[in-house]
This record gives sequence, structure tokens and C-alpha cells, in this order.
Amino acid sequence: MRTFLFITSALAVMGLAFWAYQQNYKTQQALSEVRQLQRDIGSARERLSVLRAEWAFLNRPDRLRDLADLNFDRLGLLPMTPDQFGQVDQVTFPEDPPLPITTPVETFASRDLQDQGE
Repeated sequence: MRTFLFITSALAVMGLAFWAYQQNYKTQQALSEVRQLQRDIGSARERLSVLRAEWAFLNRPDRLRDLADLNFDRLGLLPMTPDQFGQVDQVTFPEDPPLPITTPVETFASRDLQDQGE
């Protein structure tokens, strides 16, 4: 009986050691993936900051004004003035078309009107 207990204990220890060994490798793999993702995030943030700087550089008001002046005959862009803006209540919005009635609902009032008409 003791031999059986020793053998099962040894097998249990070996099984747990094997499981711990696998978990160790899975953890190391997950950590390396996390490090790679953090590097990717860092490079994406760096690219984003460069793109934002380029966007700010290209959208400088003096540069855009010069471009509008150079291409005036082709685009016809004029500088914006305050009198070009209006009030919200001056805007005419299109009216929504009424929804079609596909299934009429009979009410008591409509039945009474039909009874009076007969």
C-alpha cells in the first residue's frame, strides 16, 4: 500500500511539474506578446504625433491664404467675412413628407360616423 501511495505521489508531483513548466512557457510567450504590442503602440503614437505636426504645418492660415491666392482663377475662393454668416432661424429646412398609412385602425368614432351615414 505504501508503494502505491509513493508512486501516486511521485506521479502527481511530476504532473504538477509538467503543468507548471507549460504555464511558465505560456506566461513568457504572453509577456513577449505584450512587449511587442507596447512597441507597436509606441511607434503608432509616434507616427500619430508626426502626422498631427504635419497636419498643423499644412493647415497654417498664411499658407492656406497663399494657396487660395495662387489658385484664385481656378477655385474662386474669397476670404470669409462676418456678413457671410447667418442666423439659424434664417435657414429653411425641408419638411418631412408625411408617412403613408398602410394599415388603417378602426376606432369607435369612425364606426359611429359610418352608422350615421347609412
